[in-house]
Amino acid sequence: MTHRLHLIGSLGIASAILSACVDQGAQVGQAGFLPSYGGIETILLDGDLVNFRVAMTGARGNDDVEAYGRCAAAQYALIRGAGFARHVRTTVAQNGNTWRGDAVYLISAALPEGLKTIDAEVAVRDCGERGIPTI
Repeated sequence: MTHRLHLIGSLGIASAILSACVDQGAQVGQAGFLPSYGGIETILLDGDLVNFRVAMTGARGNDDVEAYGRCAAAQYALIRGAGFARHVRTTVAQNGNTWRGDAVYLISAALPEGLKTIDAEVAVRDCGERGIPTI
């Protein structure tokens, strides 16, 4: 009976190790996204209209570049004492491994009209959780 319990215990340990390897492999597949953020250029266009130019490598597509621009706009809004930003437009271009985004946001102390508004505090917190740098 002791031999049988030892075998069951060994199988349990082997199963746990195998399970950990499978879980780690799944995480590596999902975490295969390893971006490198190349910096943010901020250009004041007119009043509260601000242009954010971002560059990164390792993007999976336009959404990653747009998120980087959104994070920059949210942090900028907080720095300026505003709590909100409204997305005006974003263009994305890829040249080799480098992705560039050119985003324009209206920075506002009050919630601006429009469908694409950002609560800057919430957005900056989300960016931090996602590992996306702000300004």
